[in-house]
Amino acid sequence: MSQRQAAIEIIKRLREKGYTALLAGGCVRDMLLGREAKDHDVATSAKPDEVMRIFGRTLEVGAKFGVVVVLTNKAQVEVATFRSESGYADGRHPSHVEFADAREDASRRDFTINGMFYDPLEDKVIDYVEGRRDLELKIIRTIGEPLERFGEDYLRMLRAIRFSTQLGFDIEHKTFEAVCAKASHIIKISGERIAMELEGTFSSPRRKDGCMQLAQSGLLSAMFPRLKKENARQGADVLGKFRRNINFALALAGFWSGADTAVAMEQLEFLKLSRDQYRHIEFLLQNRGRLLDENMPVSTLRRFAASPYFRDLFEMHKAMLRVAGGSVSVLTKLKLRVRSMRGMEFTPKPLLNGHEIIALGAKYGPQVGQLAEELYIQQLEGNISDSEQARQWAKTWLDQRK
Repeated sequence: MSQRQAAIEIIKRLREKGYTALLAGGCVRDMLLGREAKDHDVATSAKPDEVMRIFGRTLEVGAKFGVVVVLTNKAQVEVATFRSESGYADGRHPSHVEFADAREDASRRDFTINGMFYDPLEDKVIDYVEGRRDLELKIIRTIGEPLERFGEDYLRMLRAIRFSTQLGFDIEHKTFEAVCAKASHIIKISGERIAMELEGTFSSPRRKDGCMQLAQSGLLSAMFPRLKKENARQGADVLGKFRRNINFALALAGFWSGADTAVAMEQLEFLKLSRDQYRHIEFLLQNRGRLLDENMPVSTLRRFAASPYFRDLFEMHKAMLRVAGGSVSVLTKLKLRVRSMRGMEFTPKPLLNGHEIIALGAKYGPQVGQLAEELYIQQLEGNISDSEQARQWAKTWLDQRK
């Protein structure tokens, strides 16, 4: 049973018990656009305790806001009671919730295209907010007064730009003006939630358009105050030159590709990314330009090729060259060199360990590490291939330093 089928079965059960129940929000939008919906949410007149009584297996993830997750054998479905909300003191969460009807529930949602309901039993769209019209016009418009909607939840400003980017829709004029007016408040939202919205924008094929809207609205400067305008412009251009599907770390590195690495990493702390994502981004920024050396030693290339981030580093170099109007031939040659190494172990075990190097006469301390590094380079270059050759090379190196 698909998640959609599970949602419809839940709707049927609620109807049998005398309650109104409909599919709601993004799944209705996606259905009308002919897109596959990620989740199918149910909105109902049944209160949370009634939903939990009807369905044996449930999770009270947001019961005080009227939200319960119903667990079926094959899927989890969010079931929310029709409600109205008020008192958004923190610019994110309502302090007062009242259960209501479908019309009132639609009026508290963010954008018209997300405010529609669908009755799957009667195959009927229920639209109190002219969402279907705005879908046809390809417009992102708030439900009601834009300044009020964004004042309730500042994250909606980033959602407006994400939907615009992902769907290729324009943001209605008054709605965008309100984003500009409220942009400075975005820092009141947690970095984790902001990162989720930015990922949706930066991972979209239309990411450059989204980036430009973020800059024009003032959201970028609010989130990243040390970002220079020229760096933002270059970042948007680089984003526009990436392949269609990229990961979030590559997108962020490309966006910051014109900025100082230390500044970029300091500004990105706000997003509370994972340790792996920070390591990924820092690697890409620190190694900008390194792949453009036509005479790169084999040892260096093997180390780059062994990195899990090599493909992304290559992609970022290519995008930056295209923005600058330069030739990518140097990268084409590098790719051919890497292909010629197929079957070769990029990070082989060193031929000699530290104890063996000391036994050859190396002094304790920095000299051991220096000789180990030099030996490994020779190994990667293919100049030595076994432990005996390594010992002979090390002895010669030590003799030259006596």
